[in-house]
Amino acid sequence: MDTKTINAEKQQLIKYIEDHKEELIGFLQELVSIPSDNPPGDTQKIAEHIGKRLREFQFEDVVLYEVEEELVKAAGMIQVSNVVGFSTFGNGEGPEITLTAHGDVVPPGLGWTQDPYGGNIVDGKLYGRGAAVSKSDIASYTFAALALRQFQSKLKGKISFAFTFDEETGGEVGPKWLLERKFIHPDMAIYPGFTYSLVNAHNGCLHLEVKLKGKSAHAAEPQHGHDAIEAMTEVLSAIYKYRDTLSTIQSKVPGIDTPNLTVGLISGGINTNVVPDECVIRLDRRLIPEENGELVEKQLRNCVASAVEKYDGVQAEVNRILLANSFGPTPAQSSLVQAISSNWKEIMEVNEDLPIKGSPLYTDARLFAEAGVPIVLFGAGPRTLLEANGHRADEHVKIDDLLKSTKVIALALYDLLS
Repeated sequence: MDTKTINAEKQQLIKYIEDHKEELIGFLQELVSIPSDNPPGDTQKIAEHIGKRLREFQFEDVVLYEVEEELVKAAGMIQVSNVVGFSTFGNGEGPEITLTAHGDVVPPGLGWTQDPYGGNIVDGKLYGRGAAVSKSDIASYTFAALALRQFQSKLKGKISFAFTFDEETGGEVGPKWLLERKFIHPDMAIYPGFTYSLVNAHNGCLHLEVKLKGKSAHAAEPQHGHDAIEAMTEVLSAIYKYRDTLSTIQSKVPGIDTPNLTVGLISGGINTNVVPDECVIRLDRRLIPEENGELVEKQLRNCVASAVEKYDGVQAEVNRILLANSFGPTPAQSSLVQAISSNWKEIMEVNEDLPIKGSPLYTDARLFAEAGVPIVLFGAGPRTLLEANGHRADEHVKIDDLLKSTKVIALALYDLLS
């Protein structure tokens, strides 16, 4: 890499990361080797390992905050401890920048050609569950902060780590729990993303369960019952008509298109010869940043209620399962976005600017945005999750991307703390 345009201190940061390449890779391999599947959601072992390693790296005030058992169970998990640590620069007066990533992963599933817990490196790619989402970012952020300690007296402010373990179940006992209890006080935050784009906004998600209750009867005398499945066909018809209207709503955020809706689950009935007394569906409604989740939920509830009206004896019950708000966009001209994008251009040695866009996914980043914290998604990753097999067999991260993202983060932190 040509470092002629990069000042001497930033060159030292780059050199540190290159000199500690094997340690960075080794740390990621350690994380991949520790199962942290969620479900079932027992992530204590990896949390303890990360806490131990942060102490060995001599970060400050490293604490494992164990989440209350009742909250963990409500989240559908077994045991959760969030890892927090700090690195102070100067006298600590200045911005606190939180580097946050999650260590829980979806179960490996079938179809792997590599050991999902092996961390094997083949053709420049490190394989394993969580290698791309997002154990690589835990390693990358850690070594970016280690590189910065060369200038601990020169820079001003604080880096805080918030490594959490419930992203796959919503983030309620991870980032939200830490922010509400003020264990971190971020002025801005960086969350896992991709090496080839910066995400400054993302969609939200509303999950609803619709349960229709009728009355069972013998199939020989169906007139004595109230058919919940028949009523549900009317509800589904109304929902799909509503879905057809969503194509007329267009987000103004680049990278985000229109809202969408999917009915993902359906169940009902007792037996073939019985009028079904219950039918249940679950639906997923994706929210663009311009939408209000509460208002969308009200629209869907009205849609269900109107559809059921014509069916005497059938009652509708609608329950919210999840409301994950959208966030952003974080302004492209903000210091956080500019620090990452300007240094990205130097490290990647390209003439074009770092693409800044929204994502149709939803993440824990929304919880920082809800707390008023400017946040962006950038980290060790490919151009798309599909390219890295995220949540699929043979998930991997390119070693080159891991190194590049670590350098970009280190240089961006240097600018933000200068």
